[in-house]
Amino acid sequence: MGKVDSARTGTPRVRGIAARAGGWSARHRWAAVTVWVLFVVLAMGLGSAAGRVDVQESDQMSGEVGRAVRIIEDAGLKDPAGETVLIQSEGPDAASLTATSPAFRSAVGSVMKAVQATGEVTAVSSPYTTKTISADGHSALVQFEMRGDPETAGERVEPVLKAVAKVDGEHEGLLIEEIGGASMGKTFDDAFGKDFQRAELSAVPVALGILLIAFGALVAALLPVALALTAIIATMGLMGLVSHFQPMSETADSVMLLVGLAVGVDYCLFYLRREREERAKGRDARTALMIAAATSGRAIVVSGVTVCVAMAGMLFTGLAEFQAMGLASLMVVAVAMAGSVTVLPALLSLLGERVEKGRVPFLNRLKRSERGGADGESRVWRAVLGSVLRRPWTALLVAAGALAAIALPALGMHTQNLTLDQEFGDSLPIVRTYDRLNEAFPGGADPAQVVVRADDIGSGPVRQALADFRRQAVASGASKGPVDMVTHDAENIAVIDVPLVGGSDQDRAVKSLELLRDTVRPATLGKVEGVEAPVTGQVAGSKDFNDQIVGAVVPVFAFVVVFAFLLMLLCFRSLTIAITSIVLNLLSVAAAYGILTAIFQHGWGASLVGAEGVGAIISWLPLFLFVILFGLSMDYHVFVVSRIREARLQGRTTRDAIAHGVVTTAGVVTSAAVIMVAVFAIFGTLSMQSMKQMGVGLAAAVLIDATIIRGILLPAVMALLDERNWYFPRWLRWLPDLTHDETYDDVPVPVAAGSPVDARRGGDEPERVGV
Repeated sequence: MGKVDSARTGTPRVRGIAARAGGWSARHRWAAVTVWVLFVVLAMGLGSAAGRVDVQESDQMSGEVGRAVRIIEDAGLKDPAGETVLIQSEGPDAASLTATSPAFRSAVGSVMKAVQATGEVTAVSSPYTTKTISADGHSALVQFEMRGDPETAGERVEPVLKAVAKVDGEHEGLLIEEIGGASMGKTFDDAFGKDFQRAELSAVPVALGILLIAFGALVAALLPVALALTAIIATMGLMGLVSHFQPMSETADSVMLLVGLAVGVDYCLFYLRREREERAKGRDARTALMIAAATSGRAIVVSGVTVCVAMAGMLFTGLAEFQAMGLASLMVVAVAMAGSVTVLPALLSLLGERVEKGRVPFLNRLKRSERGGADGESRVWRAVLGSVLRRPWTALLVAAGALAAIALPALGMHTQNLTLDQEFGDSLPIVRTYDRLNEAFPGGADPAQVVVRADDIGSGPVRQALADFRRQAVASGASKGPVDMVTHDAENIAVIDVPLVGGSDQDRAVKSLELLRDTVRPATLGKVEGVEAPVTGQVAGSKDFNDQIVGAVVPVFAFVVVFAFLLMLLCFRSLTIAITSIVLNLLSVAAAYGILTAIFQHGWGASLVGAEGVGAIISWLPLFLFVILFGLSMDYHVFVVSRIREARLQGRTTRDAIAHGVVTTAGVVTSAAVIMVAVFAIFGTLSMQSMKQMGVGLAAAVLIDATIIRGILLPAVMALLDERNWYFPRWLRWLPDLTHDETYDDVPVPVAAGSPVDARRGGDEPERVGV
């Protein structure tokens, strides 16, 4: 990037990367559009040809859980899709109807016969053989496995579910229900799969509708959506190529779509609004486009690099799912950023005045009534800002105090992997089945699995250790049994199922797991040389995942904050702006954490979003939100501060520059924020609590960021700091200068005393940056 010299004609001569790219694209518009289209098509084509590698189960899991899965995979074994039918007495005769009753035995036989008749199951076992009868004798389990690939078992389980439901209708006084990996997968896909797809598909029309209101013209509204969609399509292709080095996932697809839509629309919105603003001032189309390239284009590059750095923080978690999300988000931001400074100027140059086609008269009259003139300043925000700048201390204390109060509940945030009833509530019958099964057979719904690998699984010492482990698992109090075992002699592997005491009570179940890992295993299997016995299962997976997340918090936070600070320092060449940027963004994230904790953990206003009784924050969300929100918050921050600094370099006083920068960007920031809040709020309406928490957290944070942070706190802080905003100490001046400011005024602007204009003086006074 470089500086801009104003020619006598008033047309800027630009030398920055964004400005040079915009200038070249405007001069070679068909070439720029062709190159972009070829890039999108080529990326998609190569990605499809290369195929895609998705994250494997062993890659997703950490700790012992990951080792257990790798042992099974390395041995070529596939954990079959196990299903269970719960037979339980109910109704007025429940007390006398037990597992030994003829009617109960008849029901058990009917269930076994019905599921076998479907041809979809194997290894059907009777509760009278496996001793899976509850202590009170009123519940029993018929267990079996689905035939074929366990990954597709959910697609083949429907005949089995219908057979079980038919038997249930034939036996009065007994409750007969099926549960298992296949049946739960099918139930949740049927209930929520289409719901989730509708949410993703509705995001685009919602964004388009808001853009139409913001611009009042159909063509102008379509441009940001088109840019975002082409960036998303290109990234999907690139994800296929990159997946051979870093496997991807469906979750990464969804996150990429959300982030791509958000930044793609934002960047195009920033660029397009600036170009329209300059044309409204009377500048010719070419000059207006060059000014947008030199100013908004540069802000987009700085913002894009900062967002990419934030997304890269997910690579430090060590979790394959997070790494996939981080890399996919990073790529879509980079692609959207490149498209904004290359193909967008070409399209604007091609369209010219036709960008205003499809105008909506009512919307244009409404917009003109809300704006303060041709410069695009917002009357509403000018009124708010006037109060802030008159009493900056009051504004700072009130706004910061309010956000601190909102963030306060986050101090007691409790995170965990949500249980089935927490995630889905009791709206689905299968969730109630899960609860009944856990009540009758504590831990039976989610047993711990011990995967034992030995040099010779059939040797005397190993067989004795296995028997001792099964016995002590019950004797120690970690399990109430039954402790079942399946041996694979050819692979020298044994898999032991241990129902944990505590069942769906996560805290008690984790204590049982720790007893199993730390006491029972070392005293039995741990004494045999060459035996490996990692413990896996739902409870173990939740604990190991939480441990991994907790361990990743410090390196991820440190990486994102430090690199964002350095980027702001180099791009604005101000120590003050770098520090305040980080502090304000952290305050925004903290407020979002507080809102999440208040709603989903403490239940304050939970009924408004359908989150009653959750009682916890899903374990992966705080770290995920920090990375996403820090990146998106910097998006707005860079845009607003760039406009303030630009006005300051033109000779305005700091307070005038603040007023000009905030009110002229208020419209575009508000429009961008409304789009993001609307899109994220769609996900807040989903039934899955993890998606609801993500949607509510993102929507609340963006809303706070675009209003309280950018409209009140930022101008209040900058007004109080005044000339200290541009402080850059001498001992930092060895750092590379990435400011590269471009000016464009047709006539010389008087330089105010003390403005940061080129006179690099000594000492620790504000550095003067060249114009």
